Parts: sequence; C-alpha cells; structure tokens
Amino acid sequence: MTLLRTPISRATWLRFLDMLKDIVSDPAVRAQAISLFAGLIALLVLVNVLNVVNSYVGRDFMTAVERRDPSSFWFYAALYIAVFGVSTLVAVYYRYFEERLGLLWRKWLTHRAIDNYLGDRTYFRLHQAGDVPNPDQRISEDIRALTATTLSFVLMFLNATFTVIAFSGVLWSISPQLFLVAVAYATLGSAVTVLIGRRLVQLNYDQLDKEANFRARLVHVRENVDSIALLRREGRLKARLLSRLDALTDNFRNIIDVNRNLGFFTTGYNYMIQIIPALVVAPLFIAGNAEFGVITQSAMAFGHLLGAFSIIVTQFQSISNYTAVIARLASLREAMDRARAPNAPHIAQCDVCAQVAYERLTLTGPRDGRTLVRDLTLALPVGTRLLIRAQDEAAGQALFRATADLWDSGDGRILRPKPQDILFLPERPYLPPGTLREVLLRTDQIDKIPTDRIERTLRELGLGPALSRAGGLDTEHQWSEILSLGDQQLLAFSRVLLATPEFVFLDHPSRALSEFQVGGLLQVLRNHMISYLTLGQADDDPADYDQLLEIAADGTWRLMPLREPDPTLVVVPIPAPTSPSS
Repeated sequence: MTLLRTPISRATWLRFLDMLKDIVSDPAVRAQAISLFAGLIALLVLVNVLNVVNSYVGRDFMTAVERRDPSSFWFYAALYIAVFGVSTLVAVYYRYFEERLGLLWRKWLTHRAIDNYLGDRTYFRLHQAGDVPNPDQRISEDIRALTATTLSFVLMFLNATFTVIAFSGVLWSISPQLFLVAVAYATLGSAVTVLIGRRLVQLNYDQLDKEANFRARLVHVRENVDSIALLRREGRLKARLLSRLDALTDNFRNIIDVNRNLGFFTTGYNYMIQIIPALVVAPLFIAGNAEFGVITQSAMAFGHLLGAFSIIVTQFQSISNYTAVIARLASLREAMDRARAPNAPHIAQCDVCAQVAYERLTLTGPRDGRTLVRDLTLALPVGTRLLIRAQDEAAGQALFRATADLWDSGDGRILRPKPQDILFLPERPYLPPGTLREVLLRTDQIDKIPTDRIERTLRELGLGPALSRAGGLDTEHQWSEILSLGDQQLLAFSRVLLATPEFVFLDHPSRALSEFQVGGLLQVLRNHMISYLTLGQADDDPADYDQLLEIAADGTWRLMPLREPDPTLVVVPIPAPTSPSS
C-alpha cells in the first residue's frame, strides 16, 4: 500500500488546530462564531441532563407497570411525554445551531482558501508544478466536508465526555461490575476496529482524487463537444473515461471489502450491547436485590455510556474519511505555501520609467534546465514596436511569460510598467462568462467608461454585429459559444483599447486573424499611441515594426532595426532592486 502523499502527522494536526484558532481571532466572524458555539455547548449539556432525567423517569415508569399501579403509571407516562417534548425542542435547536455554525465556518474558510489560491498567482504555479491534483475539488468539496464533519466530531466528543460524566455515576450506582464491563468492552472494541479498518484512511484519500479525475474528464467532454464531434475522438475519450471509471471502482471495491470485514465485527459488537446489561443486572432482579425498572434503566445507561466510549467503533468509517480530508487540505495548504518562485527573474515595477527592459536575463526550461534565452539585455521605451521571432517556440513563450511574471526558471532582471500599464494577450483569448461590459472592463473601470465609448470601440474593430448578437453590453453569455475565435481575439483587442496601457504584448495574433486583420489592428494600436511587442512567425509582415528580435535555438539573440530609430524615444536606466514582486 502506498503512503499518503501528505501523511497525517503532528504537524498536520497543528495546522488544523491553527485553522480552528484563526476563525476565533477574525473580528469579522468572532462574535457570531463564539455565540453559536456557546449555544451549542449549552444545548449539549441540556441534552445530557434530559437523558439522565429520562433514564430515571423510564425506570419509575417500568416499575409502575411491573407493580400494576395505575396512578403512578399515568403520572410517569405524562412525565415521560413531557421530557420527550422538551428533548425534541432541544434537539431541533441543537441541529439548527450546528448547521449555522458549520455554514459560517465553511464560508470563512473557503473565502480564505480562495484568497490564497488566487493571490500571487498561486493557482498558476500549482498547475505548473502539478503535484496537487484537483485543487478546485479540495477547495469546494473537501472544505465542505471538513467543516461539517469537524463540528460533528467535536460535538460528538464533547457529548461523549458529558455522557460519561452523567451516566458513570448512574451505572456505578446500579452495578460497579457493569461499569467495568462497559469500559473493558469499549476498549477492546476500539482496538480491534482500528486494527481491521486502518487501510480505510489511504483508500478514502485515493477515492476522493479518483472521483475528481473521473468528473474532470466528463467536464472536458462537455466543454469541447464541437471539437470532439468534428474530429470524431469519441473512441479515445471513451477509453479514457472507462479507464478512470475502472480506477475509481477498483479502489471503491477495496473500500467495500474493508467495510465488510469491519462490519462483521461492529455489527456483532452493537448486538451484544443489547444483552450485556441484562446478563449482569437480571440476576440481581431474580435474587430480589433490584426493581424491574432497574433493568431498563441499566440498559439505557449502559447504552449511553458504551456509545460514549465506543466512538471509534461506531464512527470509524467517518473518521477514516475525515482523516483523508484533513490530509488533502493540508497538502493543498503546504503546496500553496511552496508555490513561490525564489529562482525566478526579479521583476521591478516602475511607475515613471515608461519602458520594458531586460538586464542579463537568462531563461531556462522548468524541467530539463535547457537554456531558452541567454543573457538578454535590451531596453524598449514607449513608442517601440518590436517583432520577436524565436527558432524554438518555447523561448518566445518563456520571454512572454517571464515578462508577465509567470516564469519561475531563470535569472536576471526585468523592468516593466505597473500592471495596468502593460497588458498581455495570449494566443487564445480568455473571455470569462458574464456580460460584455464585464468582459471588456476592469472592475475599477466599470463606472468610469461610458457606454457610447465602449460601443464606438467595438464598431471601430468591426464588432458591431457581435454586439447586436450579444443583445447589448449587459446580457450574460458563454462567449466561446457565440463568437468565433477571430471575434474573440478582436474582443480582446477592444479590451486593450479601452484600458489604454503603455504596452501590449501579443502572442502570435496572426494564428487567429488574417494578415490584413493583424495589420489593421496594429495600425489601431499605433493610432492610440500603444506600444506593442509581438511574438510572431517567419511570414509576419515586418513593415508594422521598428525592430526585430531574433532568438536562436541555443538561446543567443540579436536585435536588428527595421527602420530608422525615433530620436524622441528615451531609454531610462534600470533602477536598483527594491523589493521583488515575485
């Protein structure tokens, strides 16, 4: 059996305890969390008090039956019903408080996980590293399971503690021997349960990943229906789906086998609980040393006490699954903590330097260490139009991503404007679901850019028909379903014109657009005084550029002018390092 990728250890539990402390220290939710938890503890104490009262009322009720005493029978029957009514009210509010506290904790913990996941581009580095499968499922499903199950177990253990305190005296007063039998029986049962079911922790850990992998493949089919149908790749996708289905069913079959073996023991264990009190107390009744009601009271007290002592036996399957969830979330947290780029090029942001510059920049492959770009030193002031051609496409992508602070392997320094003054357009544009206005504008621009300017920009790029098909700027769509790839690229250019950055870095625009369209778009960028750097191909028209940067297969480079340099362009020296952004 393989070991957990993040084993349950003391450090794991310390992280878990820190997480519990964090919600109490957050002033935004502290008061509500404490009040809900305090209410739960009060209700939990009340539940146990009512259980003890119920045991004595039940004893006297059964004794009245045995003595054929009508007046006592009806009195204790009414008292029995009253206790049940109060117990019902307490139980309902107990469940209500538990669910409210669970929801509050889940929202808070998920919010913090999303902040960490999306902050500092951690999601990107996790994807690049590939050592944490399905982080989305861990954030959604595992946090949901963690919050609900943690509360359940915490309250269960507290309830067990209160139950032991409440019923130990009751059971000891009936028979010290029965109390000792309960302790010994629960201890033996817990040890055997752990021995039989310990494999469940690893199996449940793996099952969560295998279920997520299967679901991810189904989502892939849904999101690529057109391409799959056109290329007729159903056979290969079916084979991959069935392979993942086989993996999850094989693992689940192992879980079923362990649960079967565990069930043989736990079912028999629970059956014996019903007869053990009678075996000890009935001889006392037969000898005339106990009332008949004491037999039912001992059964109730024994059941409550043994239930408190036997949490591991009765909840082992849930505990094993819960342990796997803690391990998965701990591994996600540790992976996000590791998702930093200590060896990446230093990115210096400058508010006034108005240039993109590289100083002794060397970029290497993240896995093979191969040099992609070697010792690049280059300054590109505002007004520069640069065409980049790389014999190895990986070198061009490395430079594109390093400038965007997305490349972790290399050395040197990069100077660039602040993020809102340099935009990056990938080869395949990203258009998230939402309204056209939300797609085109940053959050801080929504109230600043009027509708007529947006519409004018769209028509300038020939997107008037797309605007009509979209039903205006404030109708939500899945844009990949109603726009062609070319229109999506034009929409991305519209976003650039509305943002008016100093620089835009383009990734092979001619692959989605015709040469005529690319030339027109570059002219529009020049009209709007936006400098551009383009990852291009051998057949791209150099007439739209001032300089050509060629990167050879071994990473060496050369810069060639394509026209006379503009004497008004000013190159600002790269400032000394301050604090790196990555």
